[in-house]
Amino acid sequence: MTAERRTAQHTPHRPAGSSHRSRRTRLGVAIAVSTALAAGFAATAANGATEPRNGPYPASSAASPVRADEAADGFASVDALGQDGTYGGRGGETVTVRTLADLEKYATAAEPYVIVVAAAITMDPKGKEIKVASDKTIIGSGTSGHIVGGGFFLGQGVHNVIIRNLTIRDSYAGTWNDKEHDWDAIQMDGAHHVWIDHNDLRNMADGLIDSRKDTTYLTVSWNRLQHDNKAFGIGWTENTTADLTIHHNWFHETEQRNPSTDNVAHAHLYNNFLQDDPGTDITSSYGNYARGHTNMVLENSYFDGLNNPVTRDSTATLVQRGSIFARTSGRNESGGGTSFDPHSYYAYTLDDAADVPALVKAGSGPRSSIAAASTTAAATTLTVAKDGSGQYSSVQAAVNAVPAGNTARTVIAIAPGTYRELVKIPSTKQNVTLQGTGPSRKSTVIVYDNASGTQKPDGSGTYGTGGSATVAAEGDGFQARNLTIANDFDEAAHQDMSGLQAVALRTAADKVFLDSIITEGDQDTLLLDTAAKDRLGRVYMKNSYVVGNVDFIFGRASAVIDASVITLKKRWNGSSAGYVTAPSTAAGRKGFLINNSTVNGDVSASTFYLGRPWHAGGDATLDPMTTVRDSTLSAAIRPAPWTDMSGFSWKDDRFAEYRNDGPGAGTASGDRPQLSDTGAAGQEVADWLEGWTPSAS
Repeated sequence: MTAERRTAQHTPHRPAGSSHRSRRTRLGVAIAVSTALAAGFAATAANGATEPRNGPYPASSAASPVRADEAADGFASVDALGQDGTYGGRGGETVTVRTLADLEKYATAAEPYVIVVAAAITMDPKGKEIKVASDKTIIGSGTSGHIVGGGFFLGQGVHNVIIRNLTIRDSYAGTWNDKEHDWDAIQMDGAHHVWIDHNDLRNMADGLIDSRKDTTYLTVSWNRLQHDNKAFGIGWTENTTADLTIHHNWFHETEQRNPSTDNVAHAHLYNNFLQDDPGTDITSSYGNYARGHTNMVLENSYFDGLNNPVTRDSTATLVQRGSIFARTSGRNESGGGTSFDPHSYYAYTLDDAADVPALVKAGSGPRSSIAAASTTAAATTLTVAKDGSGQYSSVQAAVNAVPAGNTARTVIAIAPGTYRELVKIPSTKQNVTLQGTGPSRKSTVIVYDNASGTQKPDGSGTYGTGGSATVAAEGDGFQARNLTIANDFDEAAHQDMSGLQAVALRTAADKVFLDSIITEGDQDTLLLDTAAKDRLGRVYMKNSYVVGNVDFIFGRASAVIDASVITLKKRWNGSSAGYVTAPSTAAGRKGFLINNSTVNGDVSASTFYLGRPWHAGGDATLDPMTTVRDSTLSAAIRPAPWTDMSGFSWKDDRFAEYRNDGPGAGTASGDRPQLSDTGAAGQEVADWLEGWTPSAS
């Protein structure tokens, strides 16, 4: 962007998840990698942001494949105890097992593994619980992965474990309230960072899930817990330190512990379906139970036929909202103090409670699409490693090796490290994926320090704003995943330079998918453009960070930033002031949609604008557009969040909000237009993507 955009102003804040998100937004985008949200959001990063981890599981997940390369949402996504979220065996070898010996061999190994269970494996002796080691993903192949007559045990200190897409069943020993056989489907004693997702757990001798002895940073999602006396017990400790998330599970015909939650610091239960069928031998004793000193938030769940659906001890804190109770009786309690805000830990999206039975019945349990997704390479893979262990030692060298005119996808797998280089993917090279292979998006960094005013080495002039990009992607179908793209140009050291704009990532292509990345800079961090003014350029970014201060999301693309964190940073001189977006949208096109995200940062209150209209080159035919909806805005956002630019009034273009929350949100006024429900129905993710379904390579 031009040098006249050097002044700054204003500051924002955090992630989003309003209580009643539009279902069209979620149903219209059946993203082929499950959103799990993440993005859930995690602990404070070095730049002061709250980091997302694969965001919320949308309603569309019922139609989405389950994959072995995904990371957790909820509390399992939070960075803590030396663990960067929960991603299981990602980065390790993928092995397929069909025997007990092989399952135990790999599950107990010291190395990371993705273990695909492709058969029914019977435990011998009955009741055996395999002692799973850290850094494992154990995942069923389609619906064929069964563990029969036993389960898994995660002991003290075991961490970073994912158990997904399995049926674990039939250790039942003939006694309904069995006090003799402690044969659980999944037992955890002092573990942390565990994700239990899309399993069918039933008919065990004791509990289906036991989370004991300060097990923490646990997410249990989209499981079927059925036909058992004790469904899900949590506690067995005097400490109140554990953090856990329980969402979109189907508790069906389970008598007790649905769950029983004892001495848990932060228990977040939402969108669960608890069902007790009439006229059966199984009668529920209670539903959600907050015991001891538990601090529980219960949201938008559905209770059908339960006795005592919500109970709490007098010492516990329980806040419930939005749930539906059908044919229930007995205790239904809340109150007992002020609870925590789950959004301050991670992002999530609530489904309407009325929709929960249908969504959870359809979407819970093992999914049939896992085998191809987890074991089949997308296409050609080229490897990059700085130490020479890959095929190439630089990212650009791997890009150069992609044949011009390619139609199949090429994945450039980049080993952890810092790659100080410029990368350009030309328009002749389509369907290229840059993918970091480390445990975190911070592990693989592509960085350079050109600015708009930087002189080119050949003396032919300066780079200009677009040319300053560290990574420039011009090929349609470009994807970036699990890495950081940064521009670390030092503004303070170059105040004598004209042209301080410094782009980290520039896209000028269609069907661009940015998944779980960080883009970081100061002015003009992320340029989302099109190949030409009359060309469509759709971009979908999810579970990511964008960090900057002046017009740091700009361009003419039709771009969605979803379930992400937009982090405001101070200027080179320590002042707080800036602009989040500067769209230069062509008339008749969609501009920028910030959806279900957080705007935050370590900046002063009321110092950042949400946006201003960039009529690039003074082009009055442009119709810049930014919509910010269903997001959380920090106090950094100005009360009048839009402003003019270069003689063009924002009021002549398209700037609006809808259902935002947080201290930076505001009510409708002439300076703060809000969409009506009808208007918002036409400004959702699906409207931006126009029939394109982003799918991970």
